Amino acid sequence: MTSVPYTEEPYSESFLSGTVVHIIFRNEDNGYTVLNVKVKDAYPECADNKVTVVGHFPMIEADERYRFEGQFKEHPRFGKQYHVQMYKKEIPTEKDALILYLSSERFPGIGEKTATKMVELFGKDVISIVLDDQDKLKQIKGLSETNRKQIYDAMLENQGMEKAMTMLTQYGFGMDLAVKIYHVYRERTFEVIQDSPYQLVWDVEGIGFYKADKLGRSVGINRDHPERIKAGMLYVLYEKTMQDGHVFLPETFLLDETKQLLNDGEFQVTDDLLHDALLHLTEEDKLIQEENRVYMSSLYFAEKGFVSKVKKMTNNEQHDVEFSETEFLQALGETEEQLGIEYADQQKDAIREAIHSPLMILTGGPGTGKTTVIRAIVEMFSKLHDFSLDRSTYKKGEPFPVLLAAPTGRAAKRVKESTGLDASTIHKLLGYSGEEGNEYFEKGEDEPLEGKLLIVDEVSMVDMWLANQLFRSVPDDMQVILVGDEDQLPSVGPGEVLGDLIQTKVVPIVALSVVYRQAEGSSIIQLAHAIKQGSLPEDLYAPYSDRRFFPCDKSQTADLVEQVCAGAVNKGYTPLDIQVLVPMYKGPAGVHELNKRLQQLFNPHENKKRKVTFGESVYSKGDVILQLVNNPEEHVYNGDRGVVEAIFEAKETADKQMQIVLSFDGKEVTYTRQDLNQIMLAYCSSIHKSQGSEFPIVVVPVLMSYRRMLKRNLLYTAITRARDYLILSGEQKAVQFAVDNQNKEERYTMLKEKLLDTEESSVHDKQE
Repeated sequence: MTSVPYTEEPYSESFLSGTVVHIIFRNEDNGYTVLNVKVKDAYPECADNKVTVVGHFPMIEADERYRFEGQFKEHPRFGKQYHVQMYKKEIPTEKDALILYLSSERFPGIGEKTATKMVELFGKDVISIVLDDQDKLKQIKGLSETNRKQIYDAMLENQGMEKAMTMLTQYGFGMDLAVKIYHVYRERTFEVIQDSPYQLVWDVEGIGFYKADKLGRSVGINRDHPERIKAGMLYVLYEKTMQDGHVFLPETFLLDETKQLLNDGEFQVTDDLLHDALLHLTEEDKLIQEENRVYMSSLYFAEKGFVSKVKKMTNNEQHDVEFSETEFLQALGETEEQLGIEYADQQKDAIREAIHSPLMILTGGPGTGKTTVIRAIVEMFSKLHDFSLDRSTYKKGEPFPVLLAAPTGRAAKRVKESTGLDASTIHKLLGYSGEEGNEYFEKGEDEPLEGKLLIVDEVSMVDMWLANQLFRSVPDDMQVILVGDEDQLPSVGPGEVLGDLIQTKVVPIVALSVVYRQAEGSSIIQLAHAIKQGSLPEDLYAPYSDRRFFPCDKSQTADLVEQVCAGAVNKGYTPLDIQVLVPMYKGPAGVHELNKRLQQLFNPHENKKRKVTFGESVYSKGDVILQLVNNPEEHVYNGDRGVVEAIFEAKETADKQMQIVLSFDGKEVTYTRQDLNQIMLAYCSSIHKSQGSEFPIVVVPVLMSYRRMLKRNLLYTAITRARDYLILSGEQKAVQFAVDNQNKEERYTMLKEKLLDTEESSVHDKQE
């Protein structure tokens, strides 16, 4: 790859140089370090002989001399500290000192004689000259190729890191992000920055294409370089799958979007360059092209694997275990007597299908009795297969016959409460570990799940990746029941698994349509089913015992939401009982602004002894938070809602050692400040994040300023989160707009076609 030599810009006038006397504190995960430095020189002049220096350093050594650029700040507890923005290890400039430095044990392979030759030939900038071009070492007579590599590697290890850090900060990367880059590449950092800057997009969290592209331009990579075009194409495909839920993109769409990303006023990418990039990416197995469809490799194999497994399960003769109608009715009668329930005909049909099918789908809206049927299926299954549901009767390590799972912790908790049996998240069930984007699951084809029956709730939330991993883990003799509501929002991740399965009808489906909770007086359920059918009840704005509508405009929304929540608190409800749901994060009626307002209502920070700031958020004891990513080590998963229990400092050193104790349904987890990117305030949440959850009180503002997001399935999902009381507010025309807008955002997927074995092009391809 073509690159330009890196030339170091001079430091700004503000600096401090000296020797590291003592490393007071260091966090190896993010490089945050507190140092005690003996000052040799500083500008502006420093009156203190020793100062405390703080910053992010990938590597720092005691007894070494460094030059820091930054500024002094006053810490409320620890006093004056020098906060570093850039730094470098200082190298001796005097000839004798430099020879002594190079011939020290830091640089194996360089003796005094060789060091002298190098200094005499290259001068005081010898290390920078060699790092810029290691072939310069060929000018030193008597050095073998092995010696030259050994010397270069030693220089790179000792000085290349500081050089790379300086380069990154001068190109607009903060020290914390620069440290993160170094932690990924270590001694290869400088090499990657110079030769493969676009690799940062995939390897380093927090660096998107635009930052990598800026770095690429800075090191001299041309706009038409193949690596830039390939990186842009991969970025477009990844963003469209993660942001818009597509499993693939049509080739023409992908190429057009890549053009828009790469083109500017000075450069227009040609079709030939784009087709060459696509060809190379497929040859490198980074993309897979199937006719005119382009997939990320992992999604192609996920879709293919899921289709294969579904077909195998529906055709598996091992599952053809028939129970006579007499056996079925006898077990049903015992279950009805045991649970005190008389099942309706539709519910009996669902139970019968579940008992006899290797794979089935149970669907239905709120109040139709899905959880009632699930409980009956479990009881019937145990009776017909003659096993106990009492866990105490099983030996340690002996598998329990029934597995219950859901995509989120709160959804799993609801399943557990409705059945009385243990339930877990799908990730936990599969033994998930690792970071997002680098998933590892213990369970799979080689180590399948153990049991006889698997029931998965809230399947509308399951994306293509997770669906494939789950089904890969299902053994041949296990029956599977998928439960969900296809009228809710689809998964955040790629695909529309439940909806596609239902449309193909390759799997037996029982749709519960009779609403039982409506008979119990739930006007929330009545409203949900009206919206599902595309209408609004005439009495939408009339007060009910379990729901209200308060008209207001955008400027009044925050005040109204605050008043409504204050009223609920006065009636004895806690912040965990109340959930405000909106579709957008930004704006005066968005998630972020409403969270600030509600935090002041529910948990004002004035006079709080302990609080911790992360970005624009401030947390203190009692705050309600939402987990944003999977944390398998702590068994906390995306979508879990918790409370800040305590904030304290582990040691009397620096505030970066702050510990935050969070409680998720009684399970306490301790985070440090650096972990706070995993959470956010949850007094107000996005509707997407609320899927799988249910709350006593739900407040839903509906405004025309949300117009871009307002759709029937969004509003339906929001109001069905309310268990006891629903408060709608906003503009009446916005509610009607949402109900009338049935247009779902179409997702590019071939799941339906592949399940049906059709050779036709996808409906999405036809639209292209």
